[in-house]
Amino acid sequence: QVQVVESGGGLVQAGGSLRLSCATSGRTFIGYAMGWFRQAPGKERMFVAAISWSGGTTYYADSVKGRFTISRDNAKNTVYLQMNSLKPEDTAVYYCAATKGAPIRVGNYDYWGQGTQVTVSS
Repeated sequence: QVQVVESGGGLVQAGGSLRLSCATSGRTFIGYAMGWFRQAPGKERMFVAAISWSGGTTYYADSVKGRFTISRDNAKNTVYLQMNSLKPEDTAVYYCAATKGAPIRVGNYDYWGQGTQVTVSS
């Protein structure tokens, strides 16, 4: 059974930091890029960041560039999203997903986690 499980969400004040983790199991994700997306209430699911299988290439939405950092540890089957200088507009459910396609498009992702809530208070 394929599992993609996010953790690390919570409540933080504006300007604070959180680190999200995404653990995968149940199959091999060799060759898969991993991405983070977020969805605020009443809004579409949006791309946040992605990382290639090797970790050598990363992608970021303009809204998080310079504040968020994506990384991965393939030996641990885990992807991370370090979020600094958080803003109230970062409040959303954050999802982790895996793809062998172009990593920025939501529709290209095959495996999704259940999400973790991030709430940033002003």
